[in-house]
This record gives sequence, C-alpha cells and structure tokens, in this order.
Amino acid sequence: MEPESGIPVPRSPSPLSWVNLSKNLLLAYQSFGVVYGDLSTSPLYVYTSTLQKHNNEAAIFGAFSLIFWTLTLIPLLKYVLLVLSADDNGEGGTFALYSLLCRHAKFSLLPNQQAADEELSAYKYGPSSQVVASSPLKRFLEKHKRLRTALLLVVLFGACMVIGDGVLTPAISVLSSVSGLQVTESKLTNGELLLIACVILVGLFALQHFGTHRVAFMFAPIVTIWLLSIFSIGLYNTILWNPKIVYAFSPHYIIKYFSETGKDGWISLGGILLSITGTEAMFADLGHFTALSIRLAFTFVVYPCLVVQYMGQAAFLSRHPESIPRSFYDSIPEPVFWPVFIIATLAAIVGSQAVITATFSIIKQCHALGCFPRVKVVHTSKHIYGQIYIPEINWILMILTLAITIGFQDTTMIGNAYGLACMSVMFITTFLMALVIIFVWQKSVFLAAAFFFFFWLIEGVYLSAAFIKVPQGGWVPLVLSFIFMVVMYVWHYGTRKKYTFDLHNKVSLKWLLGLGPSLGIVRVPGIGLIYSELATGVPAIFSHFVTNLPAFHKVLVFVCVKSVPVPSVSPEERFLIGRICPRPYRMYRCIVRYGYKDIQRDEDFENQLIQSIAEFIQMEAVEPQFSNSESSSFDGRMAVISTRTLESTSSLIISEQEDVGVSNSIQSSKSLTLQSLRSVYDDENPQLRRRHVRFQLPPSPGMDPAVREELMDLIQAKEAGVAYILGHSYVKARRSSSFLKKIVIDIGYSFLRKNCRGPAVALNIPHISLIEVGMIYYV
Repeated sequence: MEPESGIPVPRSPSPLSWVNLSKNLLLAYQSFGVVYGDLSTSPLYVYTSTLQKHNNEAAIFGAFSLIFWTLTLIPLLKYVLLVLSADDNGEGGTFALYSLLCRHAKFSLLPNQQAADEELSAYKYGPSSQVVASSPLKRFLEKHKRLRTALLLVVLFGACMVIGDGVLTPAISVLSSVSGLQVTESKLTNGELLLIACVILVGLFALQHFGTHRVAFMFAPIVTIWLLSIFSIGLYNTILWNPKIVYAFSPHYIIKYFSETGKDGWISLGGILLSITGTEAMFADLGHFTALSIRLAFTFVVYPCLVVQYMGQAAFLSRHPESIPRSFYDSIPEPVFWPVFIIATLAAIVGSQAVITATFSIIKQCHALGCFPRVKVVHTSKHIYGQIYIPEINWILMILTLAITIGFQDTTMIGNAYGLACMSVMFITTFLMALVIIFVWQKSVFLAAAFFFFFWLIEGVYLSAAFIKVPQGGWVPLVLSFIFMVVMYVWHYGTRKKYTFDLHNKVSLKWLLGLGPSLGIVRVPGIGLIYSELATGVPAIFSHFVTNLPAFHKVLVFVCVKSVPVPSVSPEERFLIGRICPRPYRMYRCIVRYGYKDIQRDEDFENQLIQSIAEFIQMEAVEPQFSNSESSSFDGRMAVISTRTLESTSSLIISEQEDVGVSNSIQSSKSLTLQSLRSVYDDENPQLRRRHVRFQLPPSPGMDPAVREELMDLIQAKEAGVAYILGHSYVKARRSSSFLKKIVIDIGYSFLRKNCRGPAVALNIPHISLIEVGMIYYV
C-alpha cells in the first residue's frame, strides 16, 4: 500500500478508540521509511568516529553509556515528549515554530499582512492569545525591529543548516554503507570504493524528479528490516562477546570515561552526537504523520533497536578493539554479512532520500517567507500533498555532495561536518521552543528558562566539541550556511526595499477619482489582471500604464498573491474580494492567500476569480456594510469569497466546453494575426489547452438593474479575453546609497533576479496572455 504520508490526518475526538489506534499504527509503520532512515543508519559510523585515541574496555563502556543517555535525553525526552506537542496545524519543523510565534506575537517581517488574515481558521490554532495580557518581554520584542530581524536570521540559519544536512547526509550514509565492501575478501582500493559511492549518489539525485511516492512504498519495509537486523545482531553480540556491557547503562561509566580520557573524551563527543543525527526529522516531517504515530514508532521500535545495536557493537569491540575502524561491519556474523550489507546500503539511500525531500520543502518555505529566490516547484504526486521536487536545488545539492565525497573521502571528516550541522539545528529548535512555551503555551518564564538551560547545557557541550573540529571538516556546513544565508538575506532585503518603494509610491485615489470612470482613456472590452504585491492601494505601475497607453480594459482587477504565516489556507478562505473606486469604474481587488506549505497551482484561477467577483457584486448589493460607494473611503472593505460554495450558490450559470483550436477569447477579438498566433501556441503546448467556461446570467426579474448591468459587463469582458499585466521591474540603489547597499542591490539582488524564475512562471501565467511593462525602482 502506498503511504499517504502527505495527507494531514484528521484528529479523532477519542484518542484511544480502536479505529484511531489502528490508523496511527499504520502511520507509525509508514513513518519508518520517511522519518527514521537517517537516525537508524547512525550505527554505521558512530564508534568509528568516537573511539580514535582510547580503545580499552573502560573507554568502550563509557562511550556506550554516553550514547545511551544521549539517545534518552535528546530524542526521547526533548523531542518525543515535548517538542512534538508544539505543532502548527499538524506541521512541524523550525518554520512551524516561527509561524506560531509570528501569530501569537507580532514578530512577522512579512510585508502586506492584514487584519483579515487573522480571521483564517488555521490562524487561530493553539491556545487563545486574547486571554493573557501582553507580557513586558513580548512588548519589548515587538517594539524592537532589530530583535525581530535577529529572530528571522536565527530561523534562516537553522534552515541553512538543514540544507547543509541535505548535502552531508547522502555523502556520509552512502560512503559508510559502501565501505563494508572493504571488509570482505575482495579488497577494493579507496578509489574504486569512491567510484561506487559516486555512482549511487548520482543515481539517487537523478531519480528525484520521479518523486518519492513511486518508491516510497518500499521505504518502510527496508527500514523495518534494517531495524530488526541491527536489533538481532546487537542482541547476538551482547550475549556472545560480553554480557557485562549492561552495566554501562549506569551514568557512573560516563564519569569514569571522562576521568580517564580527559580532553580527548570531550573532543570525542563530536563522534557521540552522530548517534542522534536525523532526530530533527521526527519534528520536521510531522506534517506527513501524527504526533502519536511518530511517538509510537520511536518509543517502541526505533529506540530499543538502536540501544541494543550500540550495546552489541560495544560488547564486540570490548573483545576486538582492533576492529574500531570498521566496527559495524566487523561485528556482523559472517553468514549474514551480505544480506546485511545490501539492506544497509538500501537503508542509507532511504535515509538520504528523506533528507533531500526535507531540503526541498525547507527551500519552498523560505521562499514563502520572502527569503529565497523564485524556483520551479514541481508537485510530484497527485495523491500525496506536499511531495515536491525543485530541479535547480536538486542539481546544486548533487554537485556539492559529490564535491564533499570526492574531496574528503573519509567518513570521520564528513562526520565532523555533519555533527556540527545537526547539533546547530537542535540548538535553534531549543531556543525557539523556549519562546513557544512563553508566548504560545503561555507558561511561566521560569518553566521556559528551565527547559532552555537544561537542554542548552547538554547541547552546548556537544556543540563545543563539534566546533573544535572546524579545521577537520567542520568548516563545511559553516561555509555552506554562510553562502545560503547571504543569498537569502540579499533576496529578503531587496524584496523588502522594492515593496517599500511600491508602498510609498501608491497612486492617489483622489487622482483616479478626478479622471472619472473612463480614467481619461478608451476602455476596451476585456479583463486586465494587474499583479502587484500591494494588498491596499493602487500600485505606481498603474499610473505608468494610464499615462503611456491610449486604451485600457473595461474591467480591471488588482491581484495580490501573498503568503500568510500558516501552513495552508483552505480553498474556502483563499480569495478576498473588494472594490476600488465607485461602481462605474469597474475596478476590483483580489487578494489570493497561500500558506507556507501550499503549492500555487490553481489551474482554474481565471474562472474562480470571475465567479468570486460576481458573488461579491451580489453580496455587496444585499449586505449594506460592503456597499461603500457613499462612504469617504473608496478602497473599501473586502469579503472572503468561498470557492467551494460557488459551485452550489453561484450567481452565474456556467456551461463548459473543451478548448479546441482557437479559444473563444481570441475569436471574439477581430484580429486574424492574434487568432493564428493562438492556434500555433496551442499546437506547441497541447498540455496547456484549458477547458473553456462560458458564463450567463440567470433569469432573475428581482435583480437590481445596476447589479445586472455590472454582471453583464463582467461576463462580456470575460468573453473578450483576459490579459495578465505584470511590472518588469529593474531595481537599482539610489545615488546617495552607501557603497555596501549599492553592492547588495545593484550586484547581488540584480544577479539573483536575472537568474531565478520570472514571476510569470511562478504564478502560472499563460505566456500568450502576458503583458510586461518595464519600470525602474530606485530604492
């Protein structure tokens, strides 16, 4: 059965009902393949990276004791018991914590946010924030913009470290699993081993565009067999070689370990922390499962299997200290070596796959926050929501992973880099979690401080040990993070400056009203959709049009596509419709809202928009609070128009026909050249042929004549054709700007804009209907 991992699971009222439990058990089984691939392959390289200088029995017992307590305190206590409770509408990860904080305190730096966004059902998730009076700490953070920027930078640093994981996990997992070939009789040279690892890695990245769902049904059985294998081998080695290893569950052995190894023991913590790499995936992938299913899988299967495996490996090494460089493969009994080697390689590929998928979704979320250049997002599964593939990022990850594998050729050095990346993400999660305890859960500051200092103390010790290894490979995630951070910050800074320019250069409504309903130009049949980032007011680009073009469309809609700090916006709440200027102007505003996990792919956008505007026109006539033609403000109230209810209560009669050959919207324009252009375009792009929808007014004698006339204008404009109007902006720094700002805007931001996807591609705008108008922004 294919895992429905992307479908959010509805929460059942009685958590212990049999149906709910069986559903969670199935999800727990499916989570092995997606969540635990990385965590469960750690035994391949932990002891090799840890026990480099001290290999006597006491050191091996101490190392196992450290691994046991680390697995107990961080994945089990911190993540399973506490962090998994801090979900955002079922979503997890650094961005979920950040968006929770943005909604419960005004930390958001996203532009064009409105009060209407707070009415979204997903926005109100979690404890009500109205109950408690605003705390002094909250007011202090809200008042200082620099602190809010620092918070965003911390979140972005965490995101960059996750991208670093996406580079390092495939390198270390595949290289470690393939190294098992050197244990067998056929002694392979390092070069041949490297070649095999590189072939597997290229294959792994090349298969990404098919989407994980095609092979995902194999992932859970592979990881389940792997976990059972390592559990059995661990148990066998414990009984056969040294049953006394069970004494090492006592923390007394940790004290003994440090007293014997001293500074070397502290540095070896950089190897111990590799036993918990992949823990963050339990929280990051929460959106595909439920918290209960992930808790069940970890507590009853993953945790015992890993503990027994580490115990067995330590028992074997206490009798064979010379095997430390190949600890995992030497500890496998000879008859089962090949089956275990094959399943280890497969498990390493599964673990890498999960991290690559997580990297794609992190980049998608960064883009939604306005912190990453536009990239092509491909939805790889019709059934599983949230399964995406980003071609540009995939190939960048592949090149970086191959460079690291070929450059280091050594799992210990890659392990140093990998440990630093994972620990940094956990460190940031602890920090954000402490803020969630205060602002979202509304618990006391002392409770948050206790959580914060307890885990920061443990993680801080590990992080300090990881930082010692910066010269031996630990510099890699820092350099990668720095590069990605620069890209993100430059994009965020440039986008904010461009938005601020738009905000300060809005067209005055007084000027528009002075022009009269014709706007001083010829209004021709058709609908003009003018895209802008402004959620209020009329963008400067419009005055640019009116002053330079002799004619304009009869119906104008200002469209703003924006992100809101929630995981997803339901289709019922996506459209906000309003009016600009009095009724005769035929000017409307439409705000289309998406969450950070939503994928913008409304194939039927035009028709939904026309229906929504028609619904708004009728609603305005019936409900006087929306009718603002008498009031002083002409950029009036906006109404949420549900696209689902339109099907049943639409004020228009809809008839459909397949769009074959020349579309009606072009036929109605008299130009033969345009018709022939359209038919050529349709022949070249058969997949883009749309169903053609025709609207008609129902025979309703009681309808207000003004409303009927406005709806007729709308329908006729739709028949005449829809044009999408975008500003092709050139952003430049002002002459008076500082040298650094000129470099950031004129070189950095300009380079990113030229090399990322255009807004028309990101918004799925049909190329033939697109009009772009150049405009220079001096910011």
